[in-house]
Amino acid sequence: MTVRTALFQGQKLLEDAKIAAARLTAEVLLMHATGHDREWLYAHGNDDLIEVWWIHYGRYLHQRIKGAPTQHITGRQEFYGREFRVTPDVLIPRPETEHLIEAALAHANAAGMILDIGTGSGAISVTLALETKARVLATDVSPAALRIAQQNARALNAQVALVACDLGAAFADRSFDLVVSNPPYIAGRARAALPPEVRDHEPALALFGGDDGLAIYRRLIPEAARLLRPGGWLMMELGDAAAVREMCAAWRGLELVNDLAGIPRVLMARRP
Repeated sequence: MTVRTALFQGQKLLEDAKIAAARLTAEVLLMHATGHDREWLYAHGNDDLIEVWWIHYGRYLHQRIKGAPTQHITGRQEFYGREFRVTPDVLIPRPETEHLIEAALAHANAAGMILDIGTGSGAISVTLALETKARVLATDVSPAALRIAQQNARALNAQVALVACDLGAAFADRSFDLVVSNPPYIAGRARAALPPEVRDHEPALALFGGDDGLAIYRRLIPEAARLLRPGGWLMMELGDAAAVREMCAAWRGLELVNDLAGIPRVLMARRP
């Protein structure tokens, strides 16, 4: 069994199982099994696949076919050019959330204090800590998620203060210049329609925002008003953009940022 043959066979198994991006997934899993990068795979396509690599690769393919996300198999996901550790305890960072980073960076130079509410893996808080000179704090209600965020902060040498609490309950009023959040916004009633690798493997606490997907926004927006200094910015990733915008009707400078598909992905609002 050569490296090239293993790659083709893995791709075919994934295609037969209706796994999206079968070729890319096979490459990622084979890289993980061998401990080599993509360039090595193609430069050594005629090399024999040693037994231990084949055992690991076969197990990873089986896990993916059974529905486990590729990121849970490899234990990592790239976000904003950096590699983050992920486990079933945290939401897998998505490329769409990078729009939230870009929006925050446009105002972060003037921010002395930033708060990331519901940090999960720490992708947002760690990135902002590394990309700005602001002091960054982050909260999550899940101690397991905070452990992953702490590991990512240490691995990437980011200074982030992590606090276990509900939203921003641990902090006094009007302390922050910028509050960011990617809250759970999937409607609970839409659960059955989700892909199995999301529905069955990522934490429900980070996915679902009540029956209509808006439950956390109803609490987060007034909480941000309490925590922000006058003129401070709230930036949130969105599910139902129209409904969330209506909740922020009393705020100033409302702006929606679209993702690459033209879908409103981030709401920016300034505290009156």
